[in-house]
Amino acid sequence: MRIEFTGFPFLSAILLSCLVGFLIILFIPRERTRQIKWVSALFSCITLLLSIYLFFAYDKNTGGLQFVEKFDWIPSMGIQYFNAADGFNLPNLLLTGIVFFTGVLTMWELETRVKEFFALYFLMVTGVFGLFMSMDLFFIFVWYDVSLFPMYPLIAIWGTTRKEYGAMKLTLYLLAGSALILPAILYLFVSSGQNTFDIVTLMQPGTFTSFQQKFAFILLYLGFGILAGVWPFHTWSPVGHVAAPHGVSMIHAGVLMKIGAFGILRVAIFLCPQGWQHWAQLMALLAAIGIVYGVLVGLRQTDLKYVIGYSSVSHMGIVGLGLSTVTLTGLNGAVFQMFAHGVMTALLFSSVGYIYDRTHTKAISELGGLSKIMPVASGYFIVAALAGMGIPGLASFWGEFLVFVSAFKTYPLRGAAAVTALVISALFMLRVVQKTFYGPGNEKYAQLPDMPFRLGIPRMILVTVLLLFGFFPSLLLDMIETASIPLITGLTK
Repeated sequence: MRIEFTGFPFLSAILLSCLVGFLIILFIPRERTRQIKWVSALFSCITLLLSIYLFFAYDKNTGGLQFVEKFDWIPSMGIQYFNAADGFNLPNLLLTGIVFFTGVLTMWELETRVKEFFALYFLMVTGVFGLFMSMDLFFIFVWYDVSLFPMYPLIAIWGTTRKEYGAMKLTLYLLAGSALILPAILYLFVSSGQNTFDIVTLMQPGTFTSFQQKFAFILLYLGFGILAGVWPFHTWSPVGHVAAPHGVSMIHAGVLMKIGAFGILRVAIFLCPQGWQHWAQLMALLAAIGIVYGVLVGLRQTDLKYVIGYSSVSHMGIVGLGLSTVTLTGLNGAVFQMFAHGVMTALLFSSVGYIYDRTHTKAISELGGLSKIMPVASGYFIVAALAGMGIPGLASFWGEFLVFVSAFKTYPLRGAAAVTALVISALFMLRVVQKTFYGPGNEKYAQLPDMPFRLGIPRMILVTVLLLFGFFPSLLLDMIETASIPLITGLTK
């Protein structure tokens, strides 16, 4: 059996932290809710610290795959436990660590079935971490399903608006995506004739014919695209956002949608670059429609969570548009946008969660003047809304800027339509902020308490991250380019 570890297995340590936390939660008596929350905070904090270490310890001058962990699990079937880090997955591992930890803190006031909630929460995040770090197709598919399974009970039990409907719709859509991904993976495995699921081996030039790449790419694009909220397969997303509890919405929109986009990048684009170039026009068309559609439907929403949900569809369209340009700038912007949108939307849902827990409404018409009653809670939402508008100084600006520069050069009409739609979206978001936080207030909320310091900690962390990468985008961009430059360069050889 071949075993290869380059130093301490930091990636496996992240997975182990999730699994150990999960097991400890299972053994704690359910009435000890405070103990369960502290264990959840401790182990999610460990994963965050490990992901921060990996992000800054990665050698950008060397590039390529680092922190490699590999051993043959079932050699006769070509299945390996193969984890590694590069410029594409490290931003997403860091994003997952941030949203995981802040999501646990956001759910600190949960009182209903605390043990079951955090156990499922840990299981879901384990799948997300596993997918981002795996370089083996078999494990990518397994981790994909592990991350999706807990979503149904998390929404159906702890959700709110039409929670059973939202949970079922989400599950059916994502299972449909899974049904497209598995045949594509098996098709590539068989077509290669190499009896391996190793992505590094399968991505070598000449492994697949042009037809095989085009056929497999469209299956993978649609399969992962459902989870990424690609139009017209996005309809599960806003419903799921609204129905899910706040901490789950943070993971759902902040991270889970990213594993769809990341799956397109890591599997479809890495293994089928000719398919990527062949289907790029279709990708650009669906992405542009998704951006415009998300904005137009969002304009009609009266529920704060629906506004954020359709905003996410639109912003994930920006990721798709960047990927469709098949350019270095577009690819950099797409990965930057994955990270920035994940942090921004986590802050939005976290802020709405605090407001909903006090007012018990998400209807914009029933709110108003909250900035006078809850200035701190309102401030966090407003910062997230500004990030969603792409205001300079916040991380989202750079992802959108890079994608639109690339889109204008590659698809001028679709790029112009997307930018116009987002300008309208920004104006609408300002209107939502004005109606919710300014103007006349609702008297029945006049005595509600503002957000205390301890509950503001997860929101402070998210705001700090948005500002850090907004003012120092090179921290992220230099990392992404260690992977994007070799990928784009390889297309021209």
